[in-house]
Amino acid sequence: MAGHGTPTVVDGGTAELALLWGGFPVLGAGAGWLLARSAGWIGELPWAPFQRLFELVAGLPEAQAGLGGAALGVLGGLVVAAIGTAERLTIAVDSERARLRRGSTTREVGRRQVHAVFPDGGHLVLLGRDGDELAREKSDLSAARLAAAFRAHGWPWTDADPHRDAYRRWVPDLPGLPPGADALLRARQRALDKDRTGEARELRAELARTGVVVRDDHTRQYWRLTRAAPGPVPPDTTSAERTGDGR
Repeated sequence: MAGHGTPTVVDGGTAELALLWGGFPVLGAGAGWLLARSAGWIGELPWAPFQRLFELVAGLPEAQAGLGGAALGVLGGLVVAAIGTAERLTIAVDSERARLRRGSTTREVGRRQVHAVFPDGGHLVLLGRDGDELAREKSDLSAARLAAAFRAHGWPWTDADPHRDAYRRWVPDLPGLPPGADALLRARQRALDKDRTGEARELRAELARTGVVVRDDHTRQYWRLTRAAPGPVPPDTTSAERTGDGR
């Protein structure tokens, strides 16, 4: 195990790169060849998309169609490999800081800021001392390797979210939220329902500024407050005051 002064690096390793750059092009070649060989049959299906294209492929000599399909499949596999490589998460941790790098973007978090590090539903999360999320990165890295790396350098690794029991299911107009948070959660729910992940990520950051931490279960949102969160929105008592009914 590396000492406290030597960073420990955790990533997918050469096996992941071999799968990306070797496996996906091969799979793409096979899929492209199979589609080309099946072009005539697919072109006759009334519900199949791109029927005209499949009819044109079916009219080509069998050898040319198969080679062309395989070549396009390889190209598609290389595109997938390039995207996967750009999205790889690499973590370098030592006794002072953790660096989380994805593609050309690097985030650095200081050890003194961190209260807990843990895996959460396919993400790696670093919590601050007020219970706020300093970093949340999608990760398929081994939890055991991550735990060993952080613990080796004295970081407070835990196997589960220490605030898990504090989360509440969000529903519109739920009391207890800081000002503006309900509107942000409404907007984020729409983004989740329409699978707009970039917008949902931006709205998560906006909610963090109001002192609200969000975790997702598919498209359901759960929330909790940080210790630095402002006070909740006071309940609307206008109608009760008008009617004299305080229920």
